[in-house]
Amino acid sequence: MSHQVNDDQSSEEGTRDTTAGFRADFLGELNASTAAPAEAGVWRVEGLPSGWAVLVVKRGPNAGSRFGLDQPVTSAGRHPNSDIFLDDGTVSRRHAEFRRENDEFRIVDIGSLNGTYVNREPVASAVLANGDEIQIGKFRLVFLTRPTTS
Repeated sequence: MSHQVNDDQSSEEGTRDTTAGFRADFLGELNASTAAPAEAGVWRVEGLPSGWAVLVVKRGPNAGSRFGLDQPVTSAGRHPNSDIFLDDGTVSRRHAEFRRENDEFRIVDIGSLNGTYVNREPVASAVLANGDEIQIGKFRLVFLTRPTTS
């Protein structure tokens, strides 16, 4: 199960978890870049292991929260057992899934009532690129990844 990544500085150095830690200025870099998704280049995500991805809540009740996409399928929805729990009436109980397929990540709407959007376009399924903005209900999340190194 994915877990929300938080900024808790009390964690021990050197421990390895299924989630990733980020520099304190990470959100500042993100906020400075939100006007146009990655048009000037790929956002910097040095704190993220190669081939991993993270979602940062840009707008919504838990803005600033980060969710690691660290398993083959990560569910998002209003159901309490969702890997990414988005507690709002605009979100379906089982809204969307993030699927890791080989070296890419895909979002799939799994029958939501209000739809799933990538860069403000409705999608049933879409391959995600670094900097894409995903809208699920009233939540806006930014998809960030660090490409795999060959």
